[in-house]
Amino acid sequence: MNTNFVFVLDTDRQPLSPCHPARARELLRKGQAAVLRRFPFTIILKQTVPDASPALCQVKLDPGSKTTGIALVQGDKVVWGGELHHRGALIRKTLDSRRASRRLRRSRLRYRAPRFLNRVRATGWLAPSLQHRVQTTMTWVNRLMRFAPVGELTQELVRFDMQKMNNPEISGIEYQQGELMGFEVKEYLLEKWGRTCAYCGTEGVPLEVEHIRPRSTGGSDRVSNLTLACTKCNQKKGQRPVEAFLAKKPELLKNILAKTKAPLRDAAAVNSTRWALFHQLNATGLPVTVGTGGQTKFNRKQLGWSKAHWLDAAAVGTVSALRLVTDRPLSITAKGQGGRKKAVLDKYGYPKQHRSLKPIHGWRSGDIARCEGKTGRISPRVKGGFEMRPFDGGKPFSRPMRTFQPLHRNDGYAYGTTEKCR
Repeated sequence: MNTNFVFVLDTDRQPLSPCHPARARELLRKGQAAVLRRFPFTIILKQTVPDASPALCQVKLDPGSKTTGIALVQGDKVVWGGELHHRGALIRKTLDSRRASRRLRRSRLRYRAPRFLNRVRATGWLAPSLQHRVQTTMTWVNRLMRFAPVGELTQELVRFDMQKMNNPEISGIEYQQGELMGFEVKEYLLEKWGRTCAYCGTEGVPLEVEHIRPRSTGGSDRVSNLTLACTKCNQKKGQRPVEAFLAKKPELLKNILAKTKAPLRDAAAVNSTRWALFHQLNATGLPVTVGTGGQTKFNRKQLGWSKAHWLDAAAVGTVSALRLVTDRPLSITAKGQGGRKKAVLDKYGYPKQHRSLKPIHGWRSGDIARCEGKTGRISPRVKGGFEMRPFDGGKPFSRPMRTFQPLHRNDGYAYGTTEKCR
């Protein structure tokens, strides 16, 4: 197994088939190519490739509330994988802080009547924390389209069909009538109950679907009456009502009963953004195919892959046979561009310090550079030397600006390598 394949462009910046890392090192060593971009690693050839007809690739997406899996499939091989970590929770927290500061200043200065009836939201409006998920996903789809010969896009469109789960008699969705029904319900329960046993909290063991109120006493198959339990707890509970089984654990009983009626926030976020993402994928002009969450899990089980967001993405849609040529996908964390908040506020919501305009001498905070044999991120300063925070965990140090060699400009994301998986 190796790291992700390397993206290759010719001298006219036309995408060619991704190549093996060893082949990329050979081209760089012989001087036939140069590094164009570090993340994702891309090289550019120093000559044109006449009549190049690279095999088309397929970009596959597994949209999630916190993490979106991305996979690039060429033929029967998964040649590149990535996991995009969103920052929707941070955006929501920042907006709440801004709202509180504005309301505080509004009441301290003088009374001003609220103006909330003159604001009209456009059709299809999404909250900023949700719109961010769509925009960052499309950013990486467009990047892959520039660096690889992409011919098709695939998205996991329907993750949880809650109405169908609550009323299995509803017709019109064929996959719910077949063997994938169990996979859809199980995947929903795994997300809702945190992939742990509801009764003992055990993780990393096979979990079974369990009826909170047994069917023998009138319990139904609705998802509000289902939970997950390990084999030991499931057998120990047997046909007893949950009130009798947890009579000596009133707090746990209270939490379980409350959670059965609680909405699934992450599932709601995915359901809110799935169509917006689908329409933007269609706007690229490439053919777009879709798959379901149950179908994804079914395919992953058939292929013998472990649970990972990028592997879920590779298993989306119709899959006959796939093999992995990489086991270390790129970890992508959205950090934002910075610079939007120009003032630092005190506890009363008033500005106490103003930030310097960026870029500073052509550098921005977060740029990756090399200095004295070390690589790290840069914090530029208007006066004095720049500060570097090395990636190896060493102590930050300051050096003159001229001593830094730029490697990668800050593009709003932090990069790393996820754990090795199969």
